[in-house]
Amino acid sequence: MALLLLGGVTFAQDGPDRSKPPVLAPPSSLKLPTIAKRSLTNGLAVWVVESHEVPIVQLSVVVRAGGGDDPQGKFGTASLTAAMLDEGAGQRSTLEIADAIEFLGASLTTTSSYDASAVRLNVPVQRLDQALPLLADVAQRPTFPEKEVERLRQERLTSLLQARDDASSIAAMAFARIVFGPDHRYGTGLIGTETSLKALTSGDLRAFHSAYYQPANATLIVVGDTTPDMVIPQLEKTFGTWRPSAPAGRAQSVPMAPQLRQRQVYLVDKADAEQSQIRIGGVGVPRSTLDYFPLMVLNTVLGGAFTSRLNQNLREEHGYAYGASSAFDMRLSAGPFVAAAGVQTDKTAESVREFFKELDGIRMPIGPDELVKAKNYIALGFPAEFETSTDLSRRLEELLVYRLPNDYFERFISNVMAVTAESVRSSAEQYIV
Repeated sequence: MALLLLGGVTFAQDGPDRSKPPVLAPPSSLKLPTIAKRSLTNGLAVWVVESHEVPIVQLSVVVRAGGGDDPQGKFGTASLTAAMLDEGAGQRSTLEIADAIEFLGASLTTTSSYDASAVRLNVPVQRLDQALPLLADVAQRPTFPEKEVERLRQERLTSLLQARDDASSIAAMAFARIVFGPDHRYGTGLIGTETSLKALTSGDLRAFHSAYYQPANATLIVVGDTTPDMVIPQLEKTFGTWRPSAPAGRAQSVPMAPQLRQRQVYLVDKADAEQSQIRIGGVGVPRSTLDYFPLMVLNTVLGGAFTSRLNQNLREEHGYAYGASSAFDMRLSAGPFVAAAGVQTDKTAESVREFFKELDGIRMPIGPDELVKAKNYIALGFPAEFETSTDLSRRLEELLVYRLPNDYFERFISNVMAVTAESVRSSAEQYIV
């Protein structure tokens, strides 16, 4: 486990009084619409989910390639490629694309994570026919104009420069570099470094797009006021002719980083920092972990909710921080586990002690009331993540990218409610080192 302190540092105790939480009845399971799975004549997979409450359709072209597939020495390629997709595509310039989307009353965004990239379109159903050619151009035929590549490059270089003045940003970047190292992909942010950004060319972006943005490596998710019989012919016109323009790229498997097996302390001196930024953690778990649900409950108790132990301790009891939290960032490979807070500079040492008190304490069995409270917090909030077509589409992307079973979300609440105090304790023993 690594401890990172950033700020003006000076080097207490007793745990918080845990008030007894109210015991709530477990919520019922969640019932979601059926996913109709189809494919176009070129093999492009299509998932359709009907949702007729609002005359809107949400479409996502999801590509199974992201920052984890960046070539060594060219970190930031996937992110910049995705950002450039709507900066000129087909016969339209970036301004023409923006004007066309606005005219249709639609919204179009592009994004990339470490695990996947996506082009997302939200459009009124009566304008779907007009919007689909735009979506197809952006996903299939980006032009990567040199002027726009340079503009986005400079924006990103500026953001990296600005991050040097922000203690929280410095702490996040330093923590990743310490835990994963400079050569591991997770040791560097998605947009890359100043050196890698300056080296990227429009040719690099075209090569990445040609290798990974292919029908065999993509799925089109459609959620909204339509049916498979209605939308598949529309999609066939615009996406059925999509063909690879280069040999398919081989998906990179991000290696599991070695875990830090003993506690280490790193100090980053930033004398003008208004607070000391504390980051404590190490290598976490991949999204495929069998301990996903115990870890969700564990993290809710530890630092994943306002009433969590860390927040109640550092904020409510001691007043050292405005907020304190913890999280497992689960990716295709094991991402980081981190507990974090910006704390009062003259209370840095005391804050560190309270952090470790809670990190050590979570490895002890949690009481039945606290267990029930955490499980209900997760279960009761879960249905709100499916309120809109956009929400549902994002969760389907998760289902796709992490290869989860079709009934995963229907069984989600029952899996949460089945978590035991012993499984939480066992997970803490294994992952909170």
